[in-house]
Amino acid sequence: MEHDDDLEASVTEREGLLTSHKQRPSDARVTTVQNSSRGPRFTLTHLLSSFAGGVTLCFIAQLLMQRLKCPPPDMSGAIEKEDQANVLAPPFVGSTQVHNFPPPSPTNYYPDLFPTDVGYPGSTPTGAEPALILTAPSQPIQTGAAQLVLPPSLHEDFFEHKVGNVTRGSKERDFNLFRSWGNLSPWYSVPKGSFGVDEGPEPPQGCSVVGVHLLHRHGARYPTGSSSGPATLSSQLHESAAEWEATGSLTFLNDWTYKLGEEVLTPFGRQQLFDLGVSMRLKYGFLLENFTAANSVPVFRTESQDRMHASAINFALGFFGWPLDGKYEQVLMIEAGGFNNSLAPYDTCPNADAHGKADRSGPYVKEWMSLYLKDVKARLQAELLPSVKPDGEAGSGFTLTDRHVYSMQQMCAYETVALGYSKFCELFTEEEWEGFNYSMDLLFWYDSAFGSPVARIQGLGYIQELVSRLTHMPIEVHNSSTNATWHKKETWPLYDALYVDATHEVVVLNILTALNLTTLAETGPLPADHIPANRSFRASDLAPFATNVQFQLLRCPADIHLSPRDNSSSDPIHIRIVINDGPVPLHGIQPCPVSPHGLCPLEAFLEGQKQTIRDTDWSWGCFGNWTVPAGPEWETVGGQYPPKPPPERI
Repeated sequence: MEHDDDLEASVTEREGLLTSHKQRPSDARVTTVQNSSRGPRFTLTHLLSSFAGGVTLCFIAQLLMQRLKCPPPDMSGAIEKEDQANVLAPPFVGSTQVHNFPPPSPTNYYPDLFPTDVGYPGSTPTGAEPALILTAPSQPIQTGAAQLVLPPSLHEDFFEHKVGNVTRGSKERDFNLFRSWGNLSPWYSVPKGSFGVDEGPEPPQGCSVVGVHLLHRHGARYPTGSSSGPATLSSQLHESAAEWEATGSLTFLNDWTYKLGEEVLTPFGRQQLFDLGVSMRLKYGFLLENFTAANSVPVFRTESQDRMHASAINFALGFFGWPLDGKYEQVLMIEAGGFNNSLAPYDTCPNADAHGKADRSGPYVKEWMSLYLKDVKARLQAELLPSVKPDGEAGSGFTLTDRHVYSMQQMCAYETVALGYSKFCELFTEEEWEGFNYSMDLLFWYDSAFGSPVARIQGLGYIQELVSRLTHMPIEVHNSSTNATWHKKETWPLYDALYVDATHEVVVLNILTALNLTTLAETGPLPADHIPANRSFRASDLAPFATNVQFQLLRCPADIHLSPRDNSSSDPIHIRIVINDGPVPLHGIQPCPVSPHGLCPLEAFLEGQKQTIRDTDWSWGCFGNWTVPAGPEWETVGGQYPPKPPPERI
């Protein structure tokens, strides 16, 4: 982040460069001087001398403008490639703009004069709690981002949201830019059937909701760190501004500056979590009646990282309304190295940060980028020309790499969720956006989900905690990422009807993998040379900004249809997992039966999760000295590390 002094210097430099109202030599005019009653005041010699002097001064001014690398005032629009000399990109191009608000010491800060509570609130009776998930004939559809703006050429496609079914083997989905950014997409209601269950989030007929465990990601944020792709691209453009000129669709780069912060929520990200809180209150507000009956309040969890804490608070404001005092308790778990945290398990799992184990996506993404970006890289390179310097020498230009073009696609997503609109979005075709979306699938499949050898192990802690809550039994041995400090009756309730946990997208994918939701991986490992038709794993479906996973506890009739061969327990309590409004089949969890509703009897679900806990070795998975070959020579579709070798015989 820029210091204040740097920001002030940058603003001053920009103001000095963006001059206006200067006259070019060709605009000079000779004005006829009218005779007055006193006779002529200037001779012909005076007029000719003035004209020559004016032309000379304009010529000198033009040279000075070029030396200052400043474009003529009439070039604020598009720069024509023909009949016009190339110009230098201004030196401020790509520099970082920062607007620090609020000011550190505002002169009009008088908290005593502006109390937040003056009494006299008026009448405050409440009404009945909503139960939209049970009472409405259909459920609301989250389309993504009402506050964000699409490029004009793609605007109509956004409103073609299909609520109809999507079945394996059917036509691919209609294009939607906001759903083509992988984990950078705003969350949306996935089309019915996306995961294999032809239903919405509402429970099957005859079932009632008795509890919900909600797991959600933080809202839209800025890029993570100054070394991110967008930040690196901007600094490289800035450092070489004297060497290139942007034309055509890239003309906007000639006065573009980098306006993104780092890691914290954007205004849109705050809105996402507030809206998610409102949505969940409308659906499940009736569960709060259980807390009133027990004379208690819910306990929600998040981490200490700024965007995690802010996401949790914005969710709570949407769910409970202001003020929050007395309505719930917020657990803040430290997210830092050396602190056990099931919602940030990588901090205590060394193999989760080990080269060759945690970053297997590298060669896949690199190969795919070289294929899908080939044409667009050539197209954009033709519009990024060498500059012509004041001495007539040609600049060295700016050679685009696959990474540069990829960063421009990232810039589109980040600028849109931060600023509301991005010119970078206009640079790419639908096919190129599909390619970008698939690159995100490769990244998360091999680094965080079913294709990663460290995915299941990182999801283990949350699985242990989920079992603890569902069985109303405390964890006896903390042998993973769980933190015993927080597992006491005050901060770890076991009989609540509602739980809410906030985490990161990689952890959501770790947990979905550890749950053994095999239908999300049924089309197998992802290839690097093409996009497989109707793939079962999409990062934008599973891990967008503000993604949410609802574990619904349902009381259903004992004879509810599961499958013709089902002879499961008559226990009326079932569990159902709903990801972004799409139910997921659970029959990959043994011994859960096949169900057209995505149901599994609770005791069968628990049996399957307990088996996962027994089969998963935190010590070996996180600290073991194991290796796996890069690329397709070694694959997993269960997020499992290689087996531990048997002990050597003495």
